[in-house]
Amino acid sequence: MPEFIRLIQPDQAFKIWMGAVQNVISDIEEIETIHALYRVTANPVISNDFLPAFDRANVDGFAVRAMDTHGASESLPAYFKGKGEVPMGSAPVFNIKEGEAGLIHTGGMIPAGADAVVMLEYTQSLQNGEIEVMKPVAAGENVLFKGEDVKPGEEIIEAGVRLRPEEIGGLLALGITNIMVKRIPRVGILSSGDEIIPPGETPKPGQVRDINSYTLGTIIEPTGGTPVYYGILPDVPDLLEKKLAEALDCTDMVLVTAGSSASSRDFTTNVIAKMGKPGVLVHGINIKPGKPTILAVCQGKPVIGMPGNPVSAVVIAKLFVQPMVKKIGGLSTFPHQLTLKARLTANISSQAGRDDYIPVRIIASDEGYLAEPIFYKSNLIFTLASADGLLHIPANANGIAADEFVDILFLRD
Repeated sequence: MPEFIRLIQPDQAFKIWMGAVQNVISDIEEIETIHALYRVTANPVISNDFLPAFDRANVDGFAVRAMDTHGASESLPAYFKGKGEVPMGSAPVFNIKEGEAGLIHTGGMIPAGADAVVMLEYTQSLQNGEIEVMKPVAAGENVLFKGEDVKPGEEIIEAGVRLRPEEIGGLLALGITNIMVKRIPRVGILSSGDEIIPPGETPKPGQVRDINSYTLGTIIEPTGGTPVYYGILPDVPDLLEKKLAEALDCTDMVLVTAGSSASSRDFTTNVIAKMGKPGVLVHGINIKPGKPTILAVCQGKPVIGMPGNPVSAVVIAKLFVQPMVKKIGGLSTFPHQLTLKARLTANISSQAGRDDYIPVRIIASDEGYLAEPIFYKSNLIFTLASADGLLHIPANANGIAADEFVDILFLRD
């Protein structure tokens, strides 16, 4: 029996799998904004206030009427009557009239009558209370006007946005202390294989510790999902079928890390196919590493049979698992990871017709970034741990020559 029915190119496999999943998280909850970092917004967020709430200075200096500074220079300064200091945290106690200036600090409220701020370094306070201004300013210069950033009724954040520190700060600046967000997707992880044992146990001859489950879990968490571990199963189809059915009932997506043997991969495919329509969509991807990958949708939920090779599992998780977690989590867009352009330091050969991903180290040089390939044998997880990123060699190439500029997919934050 052949190991795979038909190998599919990675881009095609990705489109088939993503297109077959229509269900996204519909459950929503209200949480405190201070605890909403990296959560996904359930609804558009509408501003209820002005931001800034008043005209304010964005530099330390003197609040003035801009027209009074026209023509001012170091050789021919303009002179203003000092009105005192604008208090922080309260409204100004004076207005600005023709030829007057008030000392103001960054964030302070602009006094009535003023329409600009001269930066402190272009002024000098004289003993008679006058202010010498040595540079003109235009109306609005160094001023943030009320509502310049946001006005009441404006949509400030769309639905399906993963909240970053910048959004959290903006929400709190508007007094929005609670927000509606999507429930975090639960991702079940099953590990199967007669040779697999828990990480805390000492391997006997022929046994290996389960690292895939926990490596995948740490990839899922920063992507916006919660890993749910279902333990290690022997290569017994009935046990896998029972545990997979349980995981599908309790989670939103399931990962199955199969054993190393071809027979274990074969029965994993058969078990997944029993879990509901449409079942297995892709059995084998024309990619290295990661060829023995199974993509399926069962009961409307994505299921993926992961390669047993730890290096392959990480690569497939980056290319397939992370985008799917983002999709079911309700993100409106889920772009690919950032890449860095670097110059390759050595020739790399590749098999034409297959997408290859080669781990590389990134080296900063006077001429820009260099990508140094890491040549490794299968299954060496610390080889990947020493890599900064992955170099993609497309199927239509049979390698890349040294000194060519290439795009590197980041593995590190």
